[in-house]
Amino acid sequence: MPVSPAASARAIKLLRELGAEEVAHPGGTLLAHLQRVREQLADWGARPALQLAGLCHAFYGTDGFPTALLSLDGRAELAAVIGAESEAIVYLYASCDRKATYPTLADANVPFHDRFTGHTRVPEPQLCRDFAELSAANELDLARIDPSFRKKWGAELLALFTRFRPLLSEPAWSACQAVLASDPPPQG
Repeated sequence: MPVSPAASARAIKLLRELGAEEVAHPGGTLLAHLQRVREQLADWGARPALQLAGLCHAFYGTDGFPTALLSLDGRAELAAVIGAESEAIVYLYASCDRKATYPTLADANVPFHDRFTGHTRVPEPQLCRDFAELSAANELDLARIDPSFRKKWGAELLALFTRFRPLLSEPAWSACQAVLASDPPPQG
């Protein structure tokens, strides 16, 4: 099911207002990257809430991309634009302490480490699946756009997504294998 055009337009309007078109990112701008991530999630059949989260996943910065468009004090503002469910996914994604969380994320009832608060919690299984799917869409976009990124991080990402495999949809897992395998992905 696609994201409603109105919901997508509201999110893109806010991204533009907050300068996402001006932030450099592999493949052009942060806005272009965010749109590609949303499109990838849509191609994989993700539900609208996850697609909107993909479009907005960098609002609070991430453990790998520190530029924030909105402070955590603006969570209600983002939720008003994309909905509470999508905003919760965005927060989870942004808050992830990757070094502490990635090794065991696919295990049942394992704590998720919040880099903003320093606390841990056990997210609902759907949130863990959303996090894994969004992580794959994000990293695969970078690997497709930037061959040096793929060369440097491809094997490590494939190992990560192999661990995440129980959380990934079939289309996401197939894309991980296709993009991160030892042979370069087709250009086009």
